Amino acid sequence: MFVIGERINGMFTEVRKAVESRDKGAIQRLAQRQLAAGADALDVNVGPTRGKAVDNMLWLIEAVQEVTHAPICVDTPKFDVMEAAVRACRNPTIMNSTKASPAELDRFVPLAVETGCRLIALTIDETGVPRDVDGRVTMGATIVTKAMEHGLAMTDLFIDPVILPVNVAPKQPAAVMGAINQLKLISDPAPMFVLGLSNVSQNCKERSLLSRIYLAMCIGAGLNAAIMDALDEELMQAAITAEVLLEKQLYCDDYIAAYMSSR
Repeated sequence: MFVIGERINGMFTEVRKAVESRDKGAIQRLAQRQLAAGADALDVNVGPTRGKAVDNMLWLIEAVQEVTHAPICVDTPKFDVMEAAVRACRNPTIMNSTKASPAELDRFVPLAVETGCRLIALTIDETGVPRDVDGRVTMGATIVTKAMEHGLAMTDLFIDPVILPVNVAPKQPAAVMGAINQLKLISDPAPMFVLGLSNVSQNCKERSLLSRIYLAMCIGAGLNAAIMDALDEELMQAAITAEVLLEKQLYCDDYIAAYMSSR
């Protein structure tokens, strides 16, 4: 399971304040805590911070790169911000994200190929998030086709089937898992699959429990990665345990400690 830590995001008050005051220490401590907790990469998103988005993103990336060589997941839908950011990254880079719009894919995919980045593409277009499995599969096929046209390897492509909160869209969790199952069949090798996991429990009372159970279910359906809260110890343990039960990790009585020591 490839864990992308979600916490360096201007949506969080502590991060927004750190970006606006240029407090590198706060960002760097957050980066190091997530990596120590088991994150493999760090999502970086300026969110609703004051100032120019490009300047804030470049500052965030530099703050993170000063303390780690871990992959950085540059999280922005704005092409100008993305282009400036990936060219400033010295660490391995994931571009997060583009929509399943052919016009957007024709900009983002060539940039990923040129700069050697991996790419996350969402099953969402001008009409919004699909309501069912078929809509996600259709958009996923568009993403795969554009990736192949521009020479992006399937091992460098993540499709995000876009999970919505279960309290307002109760049919969506099953639809996402169904889409992952079907999209795995459309190319060989198949693309990778990732979710912004915290969306499933947004504004729900039992956030951590819902996220834990859904993550385990999605891993069973073929999920490869998640943008998630690596600081939630029980969530990380659920991911590790799911992989042990699916024989993606070897079992031993101290399998959680063994997994963490291997990072």
